[in-house]
Amino acid sequence: MRQVVLDTETTGLEVRQGHRLIEIACVEMIERRPTGKTFQTYLNPDRAIDEGARQVTGIEDEFLLDKPRFPEVIEPFLAFVRGSELIIHNASFDVGFLNAELARAGTQWGQISDYCPVLDTLAMARTRYPGQRNSLDALCKRLGVDNSRRDLHGGLIDAQLLADVYLAMTSGQVALDLGFEGEQGGADHEVAKPINLSRRPRILRASEAELARHEARLTALDKSAGGESLWRRWQD
Repeated sequence: MRQVVLDTETTGLEVRQGHRLIEIACVEMIERRPTGKTFQTYLNPDRAIDEGARQVTGIEDEFLLDKPRFPEVIEPFLAFVRGSELIIHNASFDVGFLNAELARAGTQWGQISDYCPVLDTLAMARTRYPGQRNSLDALCKRLGVDNSRRDLHGGLIDAQLLADVYLAMTSGQVALDLGFEGEQGGADHEVAKPINLSRRPRILRASEAELARHEARLTALDKSAGGESLWRRWQD
């Protein structure tokens, strides 16, 4: 399964007031493992950045003057996210700005949902931690994700942190590390002795109570994942 964690920075908070994107950043994960592949670009918004946004991002108007405009990056951006599951914190905000930019570029581009489904980690966190603060910083603190690098809001740093937060929130789905990786047969490697079975091994079967507890655990994983968990798929 391919997932792309996305974050954006903007000139202001209200897309309906004509605010624009100034940064798009994406981090790729395949089978819940970051691949190291990213997409990141700054954008010339053809308008001034609000003072509040400037203080949050540290991005100045002059820095963006020689940066590409959104139509220049549409194709590589869509090529990067197409067919993946987009993971976004407070997705309605970022999706609203992305759709507005796509609309400005021409109706032939459609909306971001035409290219990939979107998973909102803010909605997931509100279900998992009702009544608590669920900002990215709050989730980093709650889940033990190191966000000491986040002096300012930057798209790529925030996307990388969100990837860690998402993996921590859905840790019930992590793949088992069975220790098959690494060097084998070295000087310090202990070779297991062959086992001689003199009789047929006894097959142990789960009891009804154990099966019920297993099913309850799978249901809990489905709920925390917001859909069918990987364990459920593997079981099928």
